[in-house]
Amino acid sequence: MRRRPVLAVLAALLLAVTACGGSDDEPEATASGQLDKVNVGVIAIVDVAPIYLGQAKGIFRDKGIDLTLTTAQGGAAIVPGVLSGQFQFGFSNTVSLLIAQTQKVPIKVVANGNNSTGEDGKDFGALYVKADSPIKSPKDLAGKTVAANTLKNIVETSVKASVKKDGGDAAAVKFTELAFPDQVPALEAGRVDAIFVVEPFQQSAIAAGARRIASSYVDTAPNLTVAMYFTSQKLIAENQDLVTRFTEAIKESLAYADGHQDEVREVLGSYTKIPPETRDALILPRWPAEINRASVDTLAQLVVTDGLVKEQPDVAALLP
Repeated sequence: MRRRPVLAVLAALLLAVTACGGSDDEPEATASGQLDKVNVGVIAIVDVAPIYLGQAKGIFRDKGIDLTLTTAQGGAAIVPGVLSGQFQFGFSNTVSLLIAQTQKVPIKVVANGNNSTGEDGKDFGALYVKADSPIKSPKDLAGKTVAANTLKNIVETSVKASVKKDGGDAAAVKFTELAFPDQVPALEAGRVDAIFVVEPFQQSAIAAGARRIASSYVDTAPNLTVAMYFTSQKLIAENQDLVTRFTEAIKESLAYADGHQDEVREVLGSYTKIPPETRDALILPRWPAEINRASVDTLAQLVVTDGLVKEQPDVAALLP
């Protein structure tokens, strides 16, 4: 593996940035005659491509929404932003939302976010080690350190699911928090033993010669609902009409993205610096408009089993 192409891919991925543009088409008039300004907390990863695509296609403007997208490191960081009113809506992995629910955090899911492809070896996120690592399969991670973009999120739950499936001691796996762009360099430098990355950072892992040892989302549940969009109970109480319009817009955006992969790859260029050749190689998630409730139930059981929470999350109270 030549070094320069690897560095080129990494450099491109490290420059991921958000874009706040949208359609110039005139929207339908709202009750107030003006667009409602809405700020959504997202992560600069492939998972959120539908909301950028919906913004570009004018779907949100057609619902009377002037959309701004602001990036954060992970869903666990977005939840406080929604509660404080910094964001009206947020994108978070399902486990972080389940943990928040057990802590009686006043949030509510409004729509699906994205799902695993369900195909082992062909998912948009996976568990990687260095090519020459003595770690051959997930069970070998006992006593080892895995990088996660944030702690106590779906990465921990999914990686542990892979370890358990392989017959290993999931409780013995250690996790350290590293932003996605920092994980491949940390793996190459030997600062961590394994990483779990999603696209586009999975492509940098592949370019660096890393070896996949598990498709952890696939190991966790069939067609796993990885993340969802949510809001505060306060906003629901104060402006149900806005919540309804946002929900309709994101569902329309999800359905459009799921059926137009070429446009998804194109819109990635509007909020990241991923080069076209890398965008073409990406494995895209699934974006069904509806939540896979069975997979959320599975995660709700796993967060208790793995010791992330003490009481069973109330899935019905969290989901719409």
